[in-house]
Order: sequence, then structure tokens, then C-alpha cells
Amino acid sequence: MGLLVLSLFVTWSAVAQEVEVESRPKSEEKEKPDYSNLPKNPRKATLMSAILPGAGQVYNNKAWKVPILYAGIMTDIYFIQFNNRRYQVFRQALFDFDDGISNDFPNLNREALVRNVDYWRRNRDLCFLLLAGIYALNLIDANVDAHLSGFDISEDLALGLEPYMETLSANNNTMGVSLKLKF
Repeated sequence: MGLLVLSLFVTWSAVAQEVEVESRPKSEEKEKPDYSNLPKNPRKATLMSAILPGAGQVYNNKAWKVPILYAGIMTDIYFIQFNNRRYQVFRQALFDFDDGISNDFPNLNREALVRNVDYWRRNRDLCFLLLAGIYALNLIDANVDAHLSGFDISEDLALGLEPYMETLSANNNTMGVSLKLKF
């Protein structure tokens, strides 16, 4: 019954999409974004960073970010290796404990060994996720920098804090700080 409902739904969805595509006027079809007015091409920057992390930042003239990126990657790889070594040590100790062989941690019982194995494996796996996050941030940063390459950052645009003083009466002055946006 469930398979019949699923097949009807898939068929109905395909027919509805076909009708929608056929009835859509040419003017509503998705057009590729035009990046010709930007100094840097976001697609190119993202692709360069995807192939070689940091290459998009160099393309965007933000090479100062590359050492920070690689420091994060190398630090994360170090912690992946560290956590994996600890995981392997406790894993082997657990196997030795189960086989009745003396291990490197004679004061730990089986539950403590299992907790340590789980702890170091979880830390290693989280470091892998962090590495994927660093890679994704590399791609996002290259894309956003390329998109903002055409943003006007001239002196005419400014946001600043200025002192503020208002006289309410002869003896009553109000002082403060104002936030001003200049165009």
C-alpha cells in the first residue's frame, strides 16, 4: 500500500513539474547571474578555493588569510592524529583486557576503558567535522569576498561614534555618545 502511494506521489510530482515547466514563460526562466560588473568573479574564487584551499583568498587579494586558514587546518590535523593515537591505545587496552592480557592501564576496569575508547573516538570524529567546517568556511569566505569586491568603501561612507552634548536649560547639560552614518 505504501509503495503504491509513493509511486503515485512521484508520478504526480513529475507530471506537475512537467506542466509547470511547459507553462512557464521564457522571461521567468532562471538566468545565470551576471558577475561581469564585479572586479572579482565569485564562481572562480569559490572554485579555486575548492581545488586548493586558500587560492580563492589569494585571487581576492586577501592573501593574509591563507596562513590563518592553514594554521587552522594543520592544528586540526594534529588533534585528529592525537585523538586517534589515544583512541588506538585505549582500544588495544580494551582488547587486551577482554583477552585476559595485562594492559597499559591496570587500574582501569572494562567500563572505564570503554568510556575512554568512546571519548577519544568522539573527539577524533568531532575534529573531522571541524576540518570539514574549516574547508566550508574557506569556500564561503572566498565567495563572499569576491561578491563584496565591488563594494564601495570610499571615505564618503563612514560610521562613527562622536561625542554628543545638548543644553536643555542654563544649568542642565546632557552628554552622551552618538552613532552617525555618513553617506
